[in-house]
Amino acid sequence: MIASGTMPGEALKAEKMPGHWLLARLGKRVLRPGGRPLTYRMIEALNIGPTDAVIEFAPGLGETARLTLSKKPASYTAVERDKDAAALVQKLLQGPERRCVVGLAEETGLPDASATVVYGEAMLSMQTPQQKSRIVREAYRLLRPGGRYGIHELCLIPNDLAETTKLEIQNDLSTVIHHGTRPLTIAEWQGLLEAEGFSVQTEAQAPMHLLEPWRIIQDEGLFGALRFAFNFLCNRDARRRVLGMRRVFHRYRDHLAAVVFVAQKQEAGPQ
Repeated sequence: MIASGTMPGEALKAEKMPGHWLLARLGKRVLRPGGRPLTYRMIEALNIGPTDAVIEFAPGLGETARLTLSKKPASYTAVERDKDAAALVQKLLQGPERRCVVGLAEETGLPDASATVVYGEAMLSMQTPQQKSRIVREAYRLLRPGGRYGIHELCLIPNDLAETTKLEIQNDLSTVIHHGTRPLTIAEWQGLLEAEGFSVQTEAQAPMHLLEPWRIIQDEGLFGALRFAFNFLCNRDARRRVLGMRRVFHRYRDHLAAVVFVAQKQEAGPQ
């Protein structure tokens, strides 16, 4: 369960709300494209320990924050642009060196070289190409030399997917999610990281099965899945939106996947 408080996007009607907050309103807590298994893979590859200073971009409802905090890092700072989401995450954080600040991932205001680990999930895919680069560049600035940066994002497959198909998928996703959605191919994600001074150490992929019943049970547990199903069935407008998202995911199931990268900051910096 998440801490009580105002849910992000609560003032919006179901037909206008961004898709990730609509799913959260219905009780879905895991909003990452590869689900819990790919998040676990990212956290494992980041190898967080008691000497690490961790910064998380866009923690959402704080599900990955819980996993990170179980590793007992020296410090944890979340940067969340939505004040309601930030307030919910802050309620999960107890003790010194644990905080959630309201801010932008591309311009956090945090000191240079203040982290050994930075990560973000399901947020770069929502950005323009320029914003993607700015956010990755900010992660580079925040990390000490040799620091680790993890991303968990939606991706397009295969790498040689036609540009017309990419554009079609991006447009259809943006229409049903009510938020600009611009996933990259695996090669493009890696190229983005390398262009900003990172060396990829780990890559892992998973099918994009966010709204498949078995994945909902895997991510939310049986009780959580039943809660989501009840809310889904009781809200006609939300049900219409979710079914629309699921249809688009199915339509492009051969070209949508989830990917995790963990990369290391290189001392030489971007080329």
